[in-house]
Amino acid sequence: MPRWLTSALLIVLAFVLVLPVLALVASWAGFDAVAQDVLRQMAETVLPEYALTSLVLCVAVAIGVSLVGVLTASAVTLFDFPGRRTFEWALLLPLAMPAYVVAYAYTDFLQFSGPMQVWLRETFGLRGRVFPEIRNTPGAVWVFTFSLYPYVYLLARTALSERAAQLMEAARLLGAPLTRRVREVALPLARPAVAAGVALALMETLADFGVVNYFGIQTFTAGVYKAWLSMDNRTAAAQLATLLLATVALLLWLEHRAERRMRFSTLRGQRAGSAEAQPVRLAGGRAALALLVCTVPILAGFVLPVLFMLRPLIGGWDELPWAMFVQWSRNSVWLAGLSAGLATAIALALAFAARTRPGPVTRGVVQLASLGYAVPGAVIVVGLLLPVGWVQAAWPEATLGYWVTATAMGIVWAYMVRFTAVALQSVQSGYARVPTSLDDSARMLGTTGLGLARRVHWPLLRRATMAAALLVFVDVMKELPATLVLRPFNSDTLAVVTYQLARDERLGEAALPALTLVLVGLLPVILLSRTLRSR
Repeated sequence: MPRWLTSALLIVLAFVLVLPVLALVASWAGFDAVAQDVLRQMAETVLPEYALTSLVLCVAVAIGVSLVGVLTASAVTLFDFPGRRTFEWALLLPLAMPAYVVAYAYTDFLQFSGPMQVWLRETFGLRGRVFPEIRNTPGAVWVFTFSLYPYVYLLARTALSERAAQLMEAARLLGAPLTRRVREVALPLARPAVAAGVALALMETLADFGVVNYFGIQTFTAGVYKAWLSMDNRTAAAQLATLLLATVALLLWLEHRAERRMRFSTLRGQRAGSAEAQPVRLAGGRAALALLVCTVPILAGFVLPVLFMLRPLIGGWDELPWAMFVQWSRNSVWLAGLSAGLATAIALALAFAARTRPGPVTRGVVQLASLGYAVPGAVIVVGLLLPVGWVQAAWPEATLGYWVTATAMGIVWAYMVRFTAVALQSVQSGYARVPTSLDDSARMLGTTGLGLARRVHWPLLRRATMAAALLVFVDVMKELPATLVLRPFNSDTLAVVTYQLARDERLGEAALPALTLVLVGLLPVILLSRTLRSR
């Protein structure tokens, strides 16, 4: 293929993937008196509440995930205690739980009419509410903290396991006690990783719709949906979506800045069998404290929510809508499978182009595609529907609105914008393990172009490609904000049905699709834990 044609195709692909962001930026070009009046009205009414609530939520979640992630990563990396090997992978289990499922589980069990408060009132003769209402900002902080701390735990654990043991040994030789070695050597070493993990957790918090909507918390994401769906005000939705995108862009910059600092010189000449290079053995009260630190997050983020959802599932087993469940599952699997195949194919094409024809255009397209996961679903929805409205206003006879809103085209497009980055990261990590000398040898033997990809790259990328497809499949199965608006008619997915049943206070019926999403979410957790434990 000529280089100019490759560049043209890459530019078209980049335009398709960044269209939602471009549409939001273009919406400000028509900033007239009406748009100014809308912005002024929001600034006087809802905007301060959206900003303050989002800020409080982000600060509290940042503190929570930092504490839980750092404590658990330090415990399993720096110390040795009974069950440490099990906790290394078990602490990843909350990644399988969508945050909105955790919110529904706690609400069903702890609300006024829930089994916990009913039992306490009947047993101890209490009256009224026993526990405070969970559907508020502190409750959301609890849910997000124990759902998202694995981001910090994973990155901090990686940073500590690579360098902490050797540097702590050097500190011991200089006479530093254990507490000082942990405080002044290990924790500063993990600081860039913690910052990157916190930024990822906050991006997920700002992008969330299920938890904040169910708890009645007024964040930017909830405001975008309220402005678009309830108030039918596209200008207000576009302005709020732009503010949300700017906030996420700031977090993304902080995350990249932290990643650039996560580089350390390689320590050579260390004795592999030195005593201090191994985790410090704990016993007695210290071992019990380490067990407690690692057990509480697993209980709060995975075990208890699963048990809370199993109770109504078992109690109402005979009344479950099995026929509808099969249809919901079929819709979810079909959308997830189609999206996973397309995203993986795009990722393979981009990674192959970056490998064989590196250049400014290729690098720019790959970087743009890599940023898609940071764009919240609410922003993608507004960014896709705005151009549709412009086209329909200019050409009323056009059928673009039908194809985007009434078929799978719109929702699959949204999935490509957000999840191509997930597949691309996995494929690029696979390419990083393929030496470029193989490409040179293949060219010398007369194999180039697609033959090089088929005969040399594909056998070596098969596992990375399967991992990429699996990650996209699971992410699409759990995705809620974009699916809620752009799904085709009569094509409810498991995530949408879980949200709708919980919104209608039919939490018992929501248990079946919710637990199904948890089972699906366990697949990448198992894959990740096996990868971390392999040498």
